[in-house]
Amino acid sequence: MKRVCIVTGGSSGIGLSIVEKFLTQGYRVFNLDLRPSSEGEFRQCDITRVQEVNRIITEIAREHAVDVLVSNAGIHYSATIEDTPEKDLDKVFNINVKGAYAAIRAVLPNMKANKGGAIILISSDQALIAKQNSFAYNLSKASLASIAKTTALDYARYNIRANAVCPGTIETPLYHKAIDNYCQRSGADKEQVHREEADLQPLGRLGQPEEVAELVLFLASDKASFITGSLQVIDGGYTAQ
Repeated sequence: MKRVCIVTGGSSGIGLSIVEKFLTQGYRVFNLDLRPSSEGEFRQCDITRVQEVNRIITEIAREHAVDVLVSNAGIHYSATIEDTPEKDLDKVFNINVKGAYAAIRAVLPNMKANKGGAIILISSDQALIAKQNSFAYNLSKASLASIAKTTALDYARYNIRANAVCPGTIETPLYHKAIDNYCQRSGADKEQVHREEADLQPLGRLGQPEEVAELVLFLASDKASFITGSLQVIDGGYTAQ
């Protein structure tokens, strides 16, 4: 019988690479996203609607033992605290934090009944460090690190592991959108900004979504059976500086 993995936000970027990676390892993968995808078994889902998330995951869990949940859905947002309207703060938290809350809460009864499971949250290097002009995003990603830790402690007795993956600058559509927005506001040259971002990394390049997916797969595997409550940094050395 195939192992089952649920991924939120699996239609692009890191999420899509995670879906593809688990498929290559023989998993049955369910992708919960607003945007359709041909990879995995797509379920259209607004991650900010707790009841909708609960309904979809409960339907999956009724038919399958869920081995892995990857809470990946998220958005980027650049602004200082003064420049962050309440509605934008709510939007960031509804997607990045409440979406994770909804997915984890929905899958836990199944994992408890099956005496095990792996939960991986896609956080950020900003769970460990601060960056300028990143108030709401930084706050939301630090919250995901906290969720990983508390969930790990609360559910260790059920053999449920929870960890957060903390990527640095990864070359995804989200990254390119953020760079495009910055260049539109500032008039900067995109190629130059892209080179500068790469130069900021000790390894001299940006990370790739496939590299993050490899780490997620490891954390979901039996090889990581003694790892829980951890923050796994994959950032080319950025936070070590």
